[in-house]
Amino acid sequence: MVAKKGAKAGGASEDAVEDLARVPLQAILLADSFTTKFRPITLECPKVLLPLVNTPMIDYTLAWLESADVEEVFVFCCSHSKQIINYLDKSKWTNQPNFSVTTIESQNCISAGDALRLIYERNVIQGDFILVSGDTVSNMMLTQALQEHKERRKKDNNAVMTMVIKQSKPSQITRQTRLGTDELIMAIDPTTKQLLYYEDKADDSKQTLTLDKSFLSENPSLSLLNDKQDCYIDICSPEVLSLFTDNFDYQHLRRHFVKGLLVDDIMGYKIFTHEIHSSYAARIDNFRSYDSVSKDIIQRWTYPLVPDVQFSINNPTKLERHGIYRASNITQSRSSQVGPFTYIGIDTVIGNNTVISNSVIGDGCKIGSNVAIDGCYIWHNVTIQDGCKLRHAILCDGVVMKPGAVLEPGVVLSYKVIVGQEFVVPSYSKVSLLPQPVKQDSDEELEYADSNTEVIVTTNPLENGDSTNNIGSDIGENGRGVIWSISEVDHEEEWRHSVSPIPDSKLIELTQLVNEDLEVLIQDDQFLPIDVRESDTESDGDVRDESQHFEKEVEATFLRGVNENVKEEHIILEVNSLRLSYNMASENCASALFYSMMKLALDNSRNLGQDLVKCTNDVVSKWGKLLRPYLQGVDDEIEVIMKFEEICLESGKEYAPLFVKVLHFLYDKDIIQEEAILNWANEKEDADESDKVFVKQAEKFIQWLNEASEEED
Repeated sequence: MVAKKGAKAGGASEDAVEDLARVPLQAILLADSFTTKFRPITLECPKVLLPLVNTPMIDYTLAWLESADVEEVFVFCCSHSKQIINYLDKSKWTNQPNFSVTTIESQNCISAGDALRLIYERNVIQGDFILVSGDTVSNMMLTQALQEHKERRKKDNNAVMTMVIKQSKPSQITRQTRLGTDELIMAIDPTTKQLLYYEDKADDSKQTLTLDKSFLSENPSLSLLNDKQDCYIDICSPEVLSLFTDNFDYQHLRRHFVKGLLVDDIMGYKIFTHEIHSSYAARIDNFRSYDSVSKDIIQRWTYPLVPDVQFSINNPTKLERHGIYRASNITQSRSSQVGPFTYIGIDTVIGNNTVISNSVIGDGCKIGSNVAIDGCYIWHNVTIQDGCKLRHAILCDGVVMKPGAVLEPGVVLSYKVIVGQEFVVPSYSKVSLLPQPVKQDSDEELEYADSNTEVIVTTNPLENGDSTNNIGSDIGENGRGVIWSISEVDHEEEWRHSVSPIPDSKLIELTQLVNEDLEVLIQDDQFLPIDVRESDTESDGDVRDESQHFEKEVEATFLRGVNENVKEEHIILEVNSLRLSYNMASENCASALFYSMMKLALDNSRNLGQDLVKCTNDVVSKWGKLLRPYLQGVDDEIEVIMKFEEICLESGKEYAPLFVKVLHFLYDKDIIQEEAILNWANEKEDADESDKVFVKQAEKFIQWLNEASEEED
C-alpha cells in the first residue's frame, strides 16, 4: 500500500513540476527563402515582403501564428534584413498583447541549416516550437497536432518532429501539383503515422520506384503514397536545433535533415506526420504557387485570412458578387468592366472600355483606356497606358507600360521597369533594371546573400530614389530595362513555375510522351515493383475540397470566356488543362460547366430583373456547345441532371419550380438525350420520397417521352 501511495504522490509532483515549467508556445519564422526562384524581384526586395493579394506574405504567416495561440515568434532575417526589420518595427505586430515578434539578424547564413544553428547559439528556444517559413499561408489550428506531438514525446524521446501534410493529387501528365511543386512520394506507417520514406523530386527518366529489401523487412506495414502535399509546417522538439548544430552538412530542411534522419540507424530519431483535411495550408515556393495561393485567397479558401476580414482594418475592402474586392477611392469609368475574382486597390484609376478579370490590382495604379488585363498581378503605383494588353504577368511597383505595349503570358517585370510603346515582351521574360548576376549558386536549394553574387545590390531603389539612369534597354524605344538571358534548357522549364497556365502545346506533348511510355512498359512487360497509390484513408472531405476547387476554377475560366467573348475551343482547352491538373473525369467537367452556366443565368436574372427562364435560354443557347465534348455517354448526361437537382436544392433554389421547363429546354437543345432522362427517372424508383421531388415534378414530361419512345418502337 505504501508503495502505491508513493507512486501516486510522485505522479502528482511531476504534473505540478510540468505546470510550473510551462513555457510559452514559440515559433521560428524563416524570413529568407534561400532560393533564387523569385529573381529578379528578390534582388531588390525580400520575398516575405512581396504583396500577396495586396498584403505582404509575412503578414499572413504572422496572423496565422497569432490565431493558433503561438505566443513568441523569432523571425530570422538574412537577405535584405533591414527592410524586414523596418517593416516589422512599423507594423501592428510590435504591440500585440500575448504575442511578441523578435527579429534575429545575420549577414552570413546561406541556408536554413545555418539559420537554425545560429538560433541554437542564441538559446532563445525553451521547448517544443513551430518551424515555418514566412511565405506560408494557413488557417489550421495547431491544438490537435501539438497534442499528438507531446503525447508521442512522452512515450518516445526520439520523436523529434511532426510534419503537417495535406492531400494534393499531382497531375498524371506534368507530375506536378497545382502549386507547381514536384510529385512527392512518401512512405508512412498507417498505424503510428511515422514517416519512413520521403522523395520530393520526381525523376522523369525512371518509371519504377525501388526500395531495399531490408527497408521492407523492417517496415512490414507501410502506405506508399504520392497524393500528399508537404505543407512545410513542422512541430519540432528542441533536439532539432542541436541536431543541425551537430551536423554541419545539414543545409536544406528536407533534402538533408529529413532524409538524413530517415536513413540514420544509429541515433534512432523519428519523424511523424499529421494530416489536415478541411483546413488550408500552402507554401509559396515559386511563381505558380504564388498564382494558386492568390486565387485561393480571393476564392476564400483561406478564411478568415481574406482581404475584407483579416486585412481590412487599415485598408477597408468590400466584397461584391462574383468574388470582386474593391478598396476605397477607386475611380472607374462606366464603360470599363471588372470581371470575377478580381481585387482593386486604393486610389486606382481605370479608364474607358478597359476589361480586367481574374487579376489583383494594387494601390495607386493608373490604368488607361482600351486596356485588356487577364490573370495578372499588378502591384503598387503601376501605370498602364492606353491600348496595352497583358495576360498572366507580374508587374512590380512603379512599372510603366507605354501605349500599345503587350505582355505575353509568364512575363515578370521587376521594379520601375518601363516597357516601350507597342513593344511586345516575349513569354516568360524576366525584366529588371539590374543586370543579371553572372555567378549563380551551385546548389539550387541555397541562395547566397546578395553580396555573394557578381552583382551587388547595396541600395533599395524604392527607398533611395532612382540610381539606374544609365541602364540599357531591351524593351523598346523609350523603354528601360534588361531582359535577363535564359538558356534553352531553362526556358524549356519556365512553364513549370510560371503564373501562366501550362501551354496547350506542352500539354499535348506531355500527353503523347506519357502514352508512349505506357506502350513501352506494356510491350516490355514492365511493372512497378511497388504500387505507388493514393491513400486508402482518403476522406470524403478531401475529395469534396478538391472537387470544389476544380468547380471554382472552371467557373472562373467560363466567366472569363463570357466577359471577353473567348472562342469556345479556347475555353475547352483551358478546361482540359484544369481537368488534367485535378485528375478529373469528363462528367466532372460537364457538371462544373453546367453549374457555371446556371449560376451565370441566375445572376443575370437577379441583376437585370429579367425572367429566369429567358436568361437560362440565352446562356445555354450561346454556350451549351461547351458541354458536348464532355457528354460522352448517358451516364455523363445523368450526372448533369443530378447536378441540376443539387443546384435547385442548394445554391439556386429559384430554379426549383422551373426544373421541368429547364430540363425540357436542355432536351430540345440536344444537350440531354431522352435515354438519359428516362434512366435518371428509373434510378429514382427505389429512392426515398425526399429524393423524388423533381421526378414527380417531371412526371408528365417523362410520360410523354415514354409514349414517344413506344410509338417509335
